[in-house]
Amino acid sequence: MAAGESEEAQFLDLREVNVARGDRIVLHGVNLSIRAGEHVAILGPNGCGKTTLIMAMTCQVYPIVRPGMMVRIFGRDRWDLTELRKHFGVVGAGPLGTELPGERTAVTSGLDAVIAGFFSASTLWPNLIVTEEMRGCAAEALERMEASHLASQLVSEMSAGEKRRILIARALVHRPKQLLLDEPSNALDLAAQRELRETLRRLAREGTGLVLVTHHLGDILPEIERVILMSGGRIVADGPREELLTVQRLSELFNTPVRIGRDEEWLHSW
Repeated sequence: MAAGESEEAQFLDLREVNVARGDRIVLHGVNLSIRAGEHVAILGPNGCGKTTLIMAMTCQVYPIVRPGMMVRIFGRDRWDLTELRKHFGVVGAGPLGTELPGERTAVTSGLDAVIAGFFSASTLWPNLIVTEEMRGCAAEALERMEASHLASQLVSEMSAGEKRRILIARALVHRPKQLLLDEPSNALDLAAQRELRETLRRLAREGTGLVLVTHHLGDILPEIERVILMSGGRIVADGPREELLTVQRLSELFNTPVRIGRDEEWLHSW
């Protein structure tokens, strides 16, 4: 943390974080700070630990307790998880990249699926008490995603791109300070990818912080100026996109020859 910077200005501060999944350590000695409202991309090959890092940020997994280890989120090292999850939104990849939780989601309307995000539920069960404020926040989240037309549509009738809009609206329903996205364009066709990326650009311009995990160069929005490279459960580089998104760096990271193309503000690799 820079001198004079308040703890509240930090979204995340990790020090010497090691995480085990089963009997295997999958994150090794991670040191990482992210400012609240910052736009960051975490890039690396499949299996490098990107998703586990997101899970550590959201307290879905816990680090091995060792001297010097620290996890501090929004300036605090202890949180009630229900309260913490109001401060950030998470959009996971899912097995197909488009799933909403629970078997009843298919017969749930778009608006109800977003409202259910307040309760981390798949649908609005009879025991859940929904306020008018919640309904208003859900309608606002759909509007931010330009998805108000999906409010009454059943999730089972939506395309993959439309489901992704509902997923992000659920993540935005608390008006979070930071949005975490794991492989956001997974399973989307080219048109849906373009729509998603333009939507994320708009959120970034509105001031929502983005932490975007991907192995696709095309997912890295022009607004993202900082890139973190991961390999083998370790952060191997952290710096400006101009320095890290190069042929040499990416060829080494993915252990294969990489070519990079540019289309106006966007980068593409093959």
